[in-house]
Amino acid sequence: MVYHVQFPGLGWEFTIDRVALSVGGFNIYWYGVIIAVGMLLALLYAFRHAVDFGIDADRLVDVVAIGTVMAIVCARIYYVAMAPFQYQSFWEMVDIRLGGIAIYGAVIGAFVFGGLAAKWRKVPLLPLFDLVALGFLIGQGVGRWGNFVNQEAFGTNTTLPWGMYSEGTEAYLRSVQVTLPAGVTIDPTLPVHPTFFYESLWCLIGFVVLALYVKRRRFHGQIFLLYGIWYGLGRSWIEGLRTDSLLITGTDLRASQVVAFATAFVAFLLLVAGLRRTRGQVLRVPLAVRDIRKQARAGDRFSVDTLPANAPHAEFVAATEAMNRRLDSLDLDAPEIEELEDPEPAMTQEPQEAEEPEAPEQETVTAAEEPAAEEAAESEGGSKTEA
Repeated sequence: MVYHVQFPGLGWEFTIDRVALSVGGFNIYWYGVIIAVGMLLALLYAFRHAVDFGIDADRLVDVVAIGTVMAIVCARIYYVAMAPFQYQSFWEMVDIRLGGIAIYGAVIGAFVFGGLAAKWRKVPLLPLFDLVALGFLIGQGVGRWGNFVNQEAFGTNTTLPWGMYSEGTEAYLRSVQVTLPAGVTIDPTLPVHPTFFYESLWCLIGFVVLALYVKRRRFHGQIFLLYGIWYGLGRSWIEGLRTDSLLITGTDLRASQVVAFATAFVAFLLLVAGLRRTRGQVLRVPLAVRDIRKQARAGDRFSVDTLPANAPHAEFVAATEAMNRRLDSLDLDAPEIEELEDPEPAMTQEPQEAEEPEAPEQETVTAAEEPAAEEAAESEGGSKTEA
C-alpha cells in the first residue's frame, strides 16, 4: 500500500510505499526493517559499552537473544490481549507484518525474560538493566519511524505547523477503532499530531541525557530507574493525544498511560531511596570475568578487580583485559603455597629444653675426714686467738 503523506503547515509531501522488498511473492515491510535497524543500533551500543558495566560481551549474546525474542512475543501478546477488535484466526494474531505490537509489552518481556537469562548466564542483573535501558531508548527512538511508514500511532487534530495528513490517517479516523479522550471530537480530513515523532524525539533526547550522565551514576540500577521515569513521563502525556490507545478491559482507562504513570512513580521512589543510601559514595564496578568456571575453581587465589564507574571506557577495556590475562595464566594444578608471616626452619626432632649452666664443683668431705677437719679448724682458731 502506498500513502501520500502531507504536512500542509510546512509545505512537505511524501509518497511512501509500505513494502520495502518483495521476494518470491513475500513482502518485506519497511516497518520491520526500521524496527530491525533500531534494534541493531541498540545492540551495537550495548556490546561496545558492556565492559563499562562489568558485563562480559560473550555471555551478553545469550541474554540479548532470549530477551529480544521474548520482547517481540510479549509485545504482540500485550497488543492482542487489549486490541479493540476480534482476530479472525490464530495466524492473524501472530502476523506482525501489518503492525500491532505494544512497546510496554516488549519492555516487560525483555526485562523479565532477559533477567532470567542473566541469572542463568551469570550476568550481573542491575548493571544489565542499566545497559539495556539505554539500548531501549535507541531502539524506541528509531523504531517509532516504522509507525510513520504505516501511518499509525498518530494523535488528534492539530493546527500546529507539523500537523500531518494522509489517506491512511483519514481512513483510520473514520473507523470504529478510534479511542478519544472524553469531550474530544475529530475531523478525519484535518491534520493530526504526529505522536510517533514526539515519542521518537523524546526517547532520543533521553538517550543523549542518560548517556552523558551514566559515568556519574551512584548505584547499580540507577540508569534503569531514570529510564522508567523519563519514558513514563513522556509516554503518559503522548498517550493522551493518541487516537489508537489500548484500553484496560471493561474501562475507559488507557492501558499504556496507566502503566506509564505507575512506572514513573515507583521508579522515582526507588531512585530517591537509592540516592539517599549512597550519598557521598563512589560506585565501583567489578570488572567482567571471561572464564567464570575457572574463577570459581580458583577460589581465593583470584580476586576480581574493580574500577570507579566514572573511569574512561579505554581504562575499563585495558583493566579488564589485564585481569583476564592474569586469570588465564593462573596454574590451578600447581600446589598453593601459603606464605607465613614469621617463617620458622623445619625441624625433624622436637626441640630440647636448654640445659642450665653447671654450678662450680665443690669439695666433698667424707665422714672419716670430718674430725680431722674440725681439729685443724680448732687449732687454727686457737693460734689466731693466742696471737
